[in-house]
Formats: sequence, structure tokens, C-alpha cells
Amino acid sequence: MSPDLALLTVNAAAIALIHTAIGPDHYVPFIVMAKARRWSVAKTAWITFACGLGHVLSSVLLGMVGYAIGANLERLEWIESFRGEIAAWALIVFGALYAAWGLWRLNRKGPDGHTHDHLIRLHASDHVHDPRTGAEVSLTPWILFAIFVFGPCEPLIPLFIYPAATSGWAGAWLVAVTFSVITIATMLAIVLAASFGLARLPTGRLARYSHVLAGATIALSGGAIQVLGL
Repeated sequence: MSPDLALLTVNAAAIALIHTAIGPDHYVPFIVMAKARRWSVAKTAWITFACGLGHVLSSVLLGMVGYAIGANLERLEWIESFRGEIAAWALIVFGALYAAWGLWRLNRKGPDGHTHDHLIRLHASDHVHDPRTGAEVSLTPWILFAIFVFGPCEPLIPLFIYPAATSGWAGAWLVAVTFSVITIATMLAIVLAASFGLARLPTGRLARYSHVLAGATIALSGGAIQVLGL
């Protein structure tokens, strides 16, 4: 490995760590949804990993195709920027709709004045039924996965293109894999640490507002990305 490629790989790892840590969209949705929907640690980790993998692979694929067909870096970065706008708005819309569903859920009362979760799940929960088995399939993880696949990993494109042009495909893949591994590992570390902490905090009366708070928090994280460009 050349000194330049080694330095670029180390820089890619550092950029991945910083980019992920300062971007609330990389972990906030998983933290609040895991709390609201009472996901297990294993389910939380798996959904975070899958979304993170889709997130980085979509940018790697774009960079690979763009370099192969000779697209310039400016054009690829414009595409990534456009994807970022769409993904941020998708988080805002999804969060707002989920918060609205949470409010509807709070206000839906049975004849005895209590909220009947089994009625709500039958009529308003975010699931579909598997046509073969009839089992419930939650849509929330799939919605998050779609948003993260569409969402760009902006620093990865130039990090991929430069070594591809100077060190060949092997160097490009080394940098891309390093960036991807650090990104996903950082997402998992933050999500699991935060989920572990939240699980031990007393929620009291706030527990019944968990879905509303989760949706509002996701919408705010999307808004932060849109406004602050994180």
C-alpha cells in the first residue's frame, strides 16, 4: 500500500466517524423508534445495520457507476445533494405522519373510556399481512430502510473517486469499505448506547406519548439536516 493510499484510508475512517456522529439522521430515528415500538436489542441492531448498509452501498454504487461511465465529480456530487434533499424531506414527512398517528392513537377511546390497543393495531398500526402466512409484517423498518437507501453518504463519493483514479479499483474499494465499516459501526455504537440508557430512564406519564414524541423527534432530525446541512 502506498503512503498516499494509507493516508487516504485513515482520513476516510476519521471522516466517516465524524460525519456519522454529527448527523442525527444516522441514529436518532432508530433510537426513538426502538423506544416507542419496544424493539429488542437484537432487532434494533439488525434494523440499524441494514439501514446503514443500504445507506453506504447506494453511494458506493453511484460512485462506481459514475466513474465507470466517466461522469465528473461535480455531477455526482449534485446527484448526492439532490438525494440528500429528498431524504431529509422524507424524514420530516415520515416523522410528522407518525406523530399524527400517535396523536390519533391517543384519542381513540373505547366505550369504557380507555384506549384499546388491540383495536388500534387492527385498524391503524403500520403493518401489512404476509399473503402466504398471514403473519403481520411491520412497515416501519422498511420505510426507514427506503429512506436510508435513498439518502446519500456525501463524503463517500470523492473518497471513492480519487483512489479509483490514482490507485485503481483496489484502492477505491479499500477506502470505500473502510468508510462503510466505520460508518455502520458508529451508527450501531450510538444507537445501542442511547437505547441502553433510555431503557433505564423512568418515563412515567411520558410513556403514553412515546409514538408522538418519536415522530416529532424524527421530523426535527430531518429538519436539522435540511436547515443546518449536517
